[in-house]
Amino acid sequence: MSAGAFSAERVQTTSQSLTAFGLETLGYFTQPVRILRAYRLSDLRFDLVAGLTVSAIMLPQAMVFAFIAGMPPVTGLYTAILGSIVAALWGSSRQAQSGPTNTHSLLTLSVTMTVAQVGTPEFLAAAGLLTLMVGIFRLLVGVTRLGLLANFVSDSVIVGFTAGAGVLIAVNQLAPLLGITIPRGGGFVGKMEQVTLHLGQTHPASALLGVAAIGIIVLLSRIDNRIPGPLIAIVLSAGAVALLGLDRQGVQVIGELPRGLPPLAHLPLTDWDLIGKLSTGALAVGAIGLVQTTSITRSISSITRQRVNSNQEFVAQGLANIASAFFSGFLVTTSFNRSALNLQSGARTQLAAVFSGLFVLVGMLLLAPYAAFIPNAALAGVLMVIAYRMVDIPEIQRLLHGGRGDAVVMAATLIATLLLPLEFAVLLGIAMSLGRYILRTSTPQVLPVVPDETFEHLDYQPDKPLCFQLAVIEIRGDLYFGAVDHVERQIMAHMRQHPEQRFLLLRMQNVQFIDISGIHMLEFLLAATREAGGDMYLVKVREHIYQRMKDLGFVHRLGEGHFLKENEAISYLFYHVLDPVSCIYECDVRVFAECQNLPRPTEHLAISLGPLEDVPLPATPPRELYQELRGPNPPQVIDVREPREFHRSHIPQALNVPLSHLMERLDTLPRDRELVLVARTERRARRAAAALKKAGFQHLRLLQGGMIAWENAHLLTAVDLPASVPLPE
Repeated sequence: MSAGAFSAERVQTTSQSLTAFGLETLGYFTQPVRILRAYRLSDLRFDLVAGLTVSAIMLPQAMVFAFIAGMPPVTGLYTAILGSIVAALWGSSRQAQSGPTNTHSLLTLSVTMTVAQVGTPEFLAAAGLLTLMVGIFRLLVGVTRLGLLANFVSDSVIVGFTAGAGVLIAVNQLAPLLGITIPRGGGFVGKMEQVTLHLGQTHPASALLGVAAIGIIVLLSRIDNRIPGPLIAIVLSAGAVALLGLDRQGVQVIGELPRGLPPLAHLPLTDWDLIGKLSTGALAVGAIGLVQTTSITRSISSITRQRVNSNQEFVAQGLANIASAFFSGFLVTTSFNRSALNLQSGARTQLAAVFSGLFVLVGMLLLAPYAAFIPNAALAGVLMVIAYRMVDIPEIQRLLHGGRGDAVVMAATLIATLLLPLEFAVLLGIAMSLGRYILRTSTPQVLPVVPDETFEHLDYQPDKPLCFQLAVIEIRGDLYFGAVDHVERQIMAHMRQHPEQRFLLLRMQNVQFIDISGIHMLEFLLAATREAGGDMYLVKVREHIYQRMKDLGFVHRLGEGHFLKENEAISYLFYHVLDPVSCIYECDVRVFAECQNLPRPTEHLAISLGPLEDVPLPATPPRELYQELRGPNPPQVIDVREPREFHRSHIPQALNVPLSHLMERLDTLPRDRELVLVARTERRARRAAAALKKAGFQHLRLLQGGMIAWENAHLLTAVDLPASVPLPE
């Protein structure tokens, strides 16, 4: 292919890719059309009932969550209306329900109060700008298909943050529940101190209303979870205030709500200084919302078996937050409780959530005048129940007993939520979660494996002996740039501990990914084994990994014949690669099934030698022995290998006395000269030395590393002994 044709093909391919990307992106925004086209009238009754049920819970919750966020109660209703409608129309989950939530309301307060005083117009504008920034962030994540990043934040972060947020919400509501006034701010510790100091100023009527609201909700939930306990508690407490005139006796109420559609907000879109101050918080809020949305929609889909598109959900969340920001609302995200209620109430499509938003709008328009009697203490009581349910004690116990890593991340996130600004607590939890993931994937297990008792499976059994010629090592993880250094160090450490294992078999069934760094690591291991006189083989390599190796030239470098089948690998290596003579005379164990039929050494070699390391003998390095052999009083080299091994290569002037005949030829060995015993490695030579020592030979040494070390030092053909060196008879 010519350069011009190749360039034209690349341009065409790029153009097709961009076109496909553009069409898919456009598809995210046409989701309402697909939902309405696929809608069936038979689903209408179920969706209406579910929408009405959810709205009965969402209407009081919306005002409560606005209370948490430091916003006017009506903004919670605006958020509920816009969030539920927009997120449903652009979402993919049929039962997911969005709007204001407890954690996001607390995040709104925590982030925004750092740049403006609560209750001021500047605070409302900053909250709207924060919501817009979060919406844009989530929209971009969805459009660019980066939703998978939410998978890297562990559930332990969510559990810890949610529990911490629940505690903070409860602490923040102690003052309105008791009817006392304390300064804003101060954090968890400061709030507790202030409440303790002002405890004597408790307003009895307010405290009674708050405790009564808690009792009503708990009692009704035990009767039937579907009963809208918060709504009933708020209605009853408002009725008590109106009938008994408690507002004139010091009970604080929320006041009348404005009637009408959500008004357009005036956002400081060009205030770059404010945008910069809110950016860290927006990033943290955006990330935690993505994780919550992912976990909630997946939980629902596990029940409904619906395939949920995470990126479509993030687009929906982005658009919902943008709409909420421009129409006087605050942060929107998916609500687990309302989504579960939506599912239990029989919702069949996304229109159920749309109907819930519309019912909240109708309720706001009709009931706005009566909201003036809703006491703050009752709202605080509702929040106390919500806060208690946010602390998932069973899940926390599971994490504490399930492993140190999850428990540490959860505990650190919980403590940080209580003591640090919430955005930093979120980012800390995410950073710890990502750090733990990186640490785990960068240090995969690298384990030597041996057959089990049936010789059918290979597994890590540290108490069992290893084959002295062949290292079978299993890599349990991916070979990417972050992990290859650990894998290489582990394998090289094993090779240093077992220098006689010249052959390496890598089991790679758990390697799902390999990059160029992984290829370089394998090439290094290949060079190391071949330099030591051995070789490297691979088994159970996945097809896409093999193709990657082939594309990068490693298959050619290693050789096609070095990729073995799992059920044939050991047999092939035993009969075609390993040295059976060495297995007979150097190996005390029979590791593989193929070893079981090997003949045992002759009886006179089965003397009690004890552990080989118990025989203290000096060992001479190859080059030092080479110099001695060229000197005036050279030692006598005794090669105890079998004749075929000896004839293949040996040290010049060495005397071949096979270990199998050593005891029969003791009279041929000189007792007046120092003997240097040589075998392929030191093992067989050490056995021979132990036998000779028992026979009365005193001046014994070993060749350090055996013939493998001699050959690696390139001394085999370099030895040129002078003619004066006497030959043994």
